[in-house]
Amino acid sequence: MTATALPHTCSGAPLRALTFLLPVFAAVSAGAQRPASGTTALRVAIEHRTAEVPGAVIGVAFRDLESGDTLFVNADDRFHAASTMKVPVMIELFRQADAGTLRLDQRVPLANQFHSIVDGSSYALDPADDSDSAAYALVGTRVPVRDLLEHMITRSSNLATNALVELVGAQRANATAHALGARNISVLRGVEDDKAFAAGRNNTTTARDLEVLMTAIETGTAASRASCDTMRAILLRQEFNGEIPAGLPSGTKVAHKTGFITGVLHDAAIVYPEHHTPYVLVVLTRDIPGQRVARALIVDVSRLVYAHVMGQPLPSVQ
Repeated sequence: MTATALPHTCSGAPLRALTFLLPVFAAVSAGAQRPASGTTALRVAIEHRTAEVPGAVIGVAFRDLESGDTLFVNADDRFHAASTMKVPVMIELFRQADAGTLRLDQRVPLANQFHSIVDGSSYALDPADDSDSAAYALVGTRVPVRDLLEHMITRSSNLATNALVELVGAQRANATAHALGARNISVLRGVEDDKAFAAGRNNTTTARDLEVLMTAIETGTAASRASCDTMRAILLRQEFNGEIPAGLPSGTKVAHKTGFITGVLHDAAIVYPEHHTPYVLVVLTRDIPGQRVARALIVDVSRLVYAHVMGQPLPSVQ
């Protein structure tokens, strides 16, 4: 299995909770307000937690959509985008739907055959390496665009993704993301193009870029208001919830997109805390030996950011 062929998975296994994070949710019922000291303590806590994982590289972008409070940690570092590249593809799809150049109910033929951006040679995806192997039962039929979109986001289907990339165009998705302010993201191709991977021609992103795109969806500027509402609803149906959502109180709504390949685990989210307006959080990781370790780090960063937003005490760092 090549690095690009690993499935996007999300285990439901219990995650360890750090002892210094035990008081994280304690102040919610008291209605505590976020202190005016800003994000310095939050940055220190995140950097301290990251330092517990030798060699880990993390990118964090946080924006409170009520207060305008922000925090960026290595937010302009480039990461392999993994499945987070499906967010700009989704945005471009809805913008084309808004423009009338495609319809969500139109049916497109689904074939498991794609072409490398390196030399145009054909390649197929292996269902065993896809987090949504059930989608392959649709090969040979004409599938509504809205169904492919649902598979691409909620189950992170690589097959559906490549079909939609062919439909809307990677270059157009890339240009739209840049126009929205995600200026360093690079959407070059679909997924599992092994020749492109070997040549270093990969989809890349930064935490800041994904924060810009998720903010645009939430604020209704990524496409029409109706399209943004539909995108948010699809993201809320995400089935892999072991990263940012796992660091939040049970029942907290999260519209998000995860991404995973060997040595890379990401989550980009709009979080809807109870009794608070939404905030956007993106956590990108790489160079962490073991998905469980990377996932635990993302979960703890999510806990720390939630504590900050809700005015709860952060763990003291010596």
